[in-house]
Amino acid sequence: MGKRFTAELFGTFWLVFGGCGSAVLAAAFPDLGIGFAGVALAFGLTVVTMAYAVGHISGGHFNPAVTVGLCAGGRFPAKDVLPYIVAQVIGGIAAGAVLYAIASGKAGFDASAGFASNGYGDHSPGGYSLHAAIVAELVLTAFFLIVIHGSTDKRAPAGFGPLAIGLALTLIHLISIPVTNTSVNPARSTGVALFQGSWALQQLWVFWLIPLIGGAIGGLIYRHLLESKD
Repeated sequence: MGKRFTAELFGTFWLVFGGCGSAVLAAAFPDLGIGFAGVALAFGLTVVTMAYAVGHISGGHFNPAVTVGLCAGGRFPAKDVLPYIVAQVIGGIAAGAVLYAIASGKAGFDASAGFASNGYGDHSPGGYSLHAAIVAELVLTAFFLIVIHGSTDKRAPAGFGPLAIGLALTLIHLISIPVTNTSVNPARSTGVALFQGSWALQQLWVFWLIPLIGGAIGGLIYRHLLESKD
């Protein structure tokens, strides 16, 4: 468990640092930024790279919703859920701290302006309501777990799981950055919300509760409707 815990911590660190770092440091860089599409791709690349790097050690969850969804889908033991989530949250917070240390080195930096945090209502990039945020996070997390289960199924082509999962996360961000800044990952949300320090913490409950429910739904759908019983 020690190596698996460390792998999940490092993997989640890379996901939050790479994805949120691209949003904070590069999305609207003067004159030429990477924009929403670049941020979406960055999140996908973090999953692909770390899934290949440490996925063989821990399974490459890097996300409490994934851990819960894999447990609901019968792919992961319940006794290991909490240790994995603890590792993921620690990794996310560590990434937020490193990103804050870098971003605060620029004059005029203000974490309260957002710091890549997830939000709804006035704090949604596109002004989307709580209702819209709940539907988006629920549906996208559920489908993310279906992709994860399917691409790692014993019947799927071997070795391509990380690519499918990374591309799915990229697509998820392309869809939902304007709605919630895209969570589908409570550890990612927590890692930056702590440094934003105000409204992000107040709205954080949504980005824990809904992805966990969505992940469990996705796992159950695959387990009972799609998985082979052979």
